[in-house]
Amino acid sequence: MQGKHLGNRLDALLRPEVLGLALYDPGADPDTLLRQYGLGSVIKLSNNENPYGLSPLAAQAMQRRIALGLGRYPDPSGKALCAMLARKHDVAADRVMLGNGSENLLELLCQALLGPGDRVLTQAPGFSLHEIYPRMMGAHVHKVPCTDTFGFAAAAWRQALAGPLKLVFISNPCNPLGTAYSTRELQTIIGCTPPDCLLVIDEAYFEYAIACPGYPDALALLRTHARPWMVLRTFSKAYGLASLRVGYGIASEPGLIEALHRVRTPYNVNLLAQEAACAALEDTPHLEKSVALVTRERARLTQALRDAGLRVAPSMANFLFVDTGTDARQVVQALHRHGVIVKAWAEPGYQTFIRVSLALPADNDAFLRALLHVVAPA
Repeated sequence: MQGKHLGNRLDALLRPEVLGLALYDPGADPDTLLRQYGLGSVIKLSNNENPYGLSPLAAQAMQRRIALGLGRYPDPSGKALCAMLARKHDVAADRVMLGNGSENLLELLCQALLGPGDRVLTQAPGFSLHEIYPRMMGAHVHKVPCTDTFGFAAAAWRQALAGPLKLVFISNPCNPLGTAYSTRELQTIIGCTPPDCLLVIDEAYFEYAIACPGYPDALALLRTHARPWMVLRTFSKAYGLASLRVGYGIASEPGLIEALHRVRTPYNVNLLAQEAACAALEDTPHLEKSVALVTRERARLTQALRDAGLRVAPSMANFLFVDTGTDARQVVQALHRHGVIVKAWAEPGYQTFIRVSLALPADNDAFLRALLHVVAPA
């Protein structure tokens, strides 16, 4: 009884927005599955990680830093990495900001801009944090669904963008679909977004998509627009630094960066992450090797799944969105028994879909065998 009373008191202390938030789903824990099912190994295909891991140059940079010692705080704003990114993207360094992963910047944007009742627009299906963080601040989130063929619903976007808005979050390529807006489609969104609204384009999978025909570089498109915007990218995916948590944003103006600095924790990107990211930017061969693997496996696995009778969204990212034709949660549980971890999509309208990360060929083949054992397409 005492625990129940304490729980009631805590609920009274918490903001109602917090009580209503969904928990972020990272996928199953490999060690738990190993014990639960007595497995010899587990293939984790749920978090869109680089199967080659981090760059060798990044590993060497961290080893050098560890030898020098880790007893002091890092540069709070990551000036060296910001300067490298500014040169890479041909922008002023005061328009670049680092985050503890790019989702940290999503959080900071919501903390800096949103209050109760503000209206945020995003896409469906979409990245859950594009919804969770605004709702955390009491904002209302509205979603524009894709078409039945995973395409751009132009009329729906124009209508949704016509109302009062504070923030627009889109991911390109889209997580979880893997599809991307074309130049014309992205220009439509940019042109219809109210000028007093912040447009945020999340390009976490940019490095995988940039070589794909028709994929637009949002940064290049937005340079000519005199409106508030921010483009987000990350070192967690193609650069293979997921465990170090380092992402970055490029803003339309320094004032937005200054506002985000006011609400961030003082040392939000650790020293090893900063050093590794600087080195990773220099390791073009590792990046090219990682992207080439995904490009080959994306085409091969997509075709194999379609040949088996399954519906797959056309992806430009390092994952596939697959319609299993049945409750995806049950499919994921069955795959766990085969030692394969993928993500069931819980968003309304997409509960039969799983998202699977592309990995080394042998792991992709093991996933395919397990999925076809669990699901028997018509």
